[in-house]
Amino acid sequence: MSTPALPTVPQKDGSRALTICASLIIAALYIVGIESHGIVRHVVQTAPIWPCVVLALRRSEWSKWTALPCFLFWFSVMALIWLFLLGLAHVFSGDFTPIEIALTLVIGLCSVLGVVAAVRMKTHVGAIGASAAFCGILLLQLLALRISFLPAIAHDRWR
Repeated sequence: MSTPALPTVPQKDGSRALTICASLIIAALYIVGIESHGIVRHVVQTAPIWPCVVLALRRSEWSKWTALPCFLFWFSVMALIWLFLLGLAHVFSGDFTPIEIALTLVIGLCSVLGVVAAVRMKTHVGAIGASAAFCGILLLQLLALRISFLPAIAHDRWR
């Protein structure tokens, strides 16, 4: 018995852009993890982005709905970090190295470009399915962030 194939959309619609933007966000967050000696934390934080990459590589119609919450989430996090660095908000705190600050710009830019690419994509996914995928990935992303701050993960021994 074979499994049904995921519906695909033509490459011209933005699947490639979603793949590139999501992959660059993952890479940038891994570099931040290496720079801050918290690679395990950043591996956990990026876990919800991987379904977007896989689905976009397959040109699945679902890639749009898994990518949007990740891009919006990471842009929001970067905006809060920028507001902290400017002394305007203190939701996030800490000391940021020049490399980490530069990577916040990369992540923010990739997030914006990813949102634009996703919004421009046309899919035949129903509203209920799209909403469920969007909310499910957003929930996973929020849980991953919360889990990444647990002491056992936040204070990993990797150096």
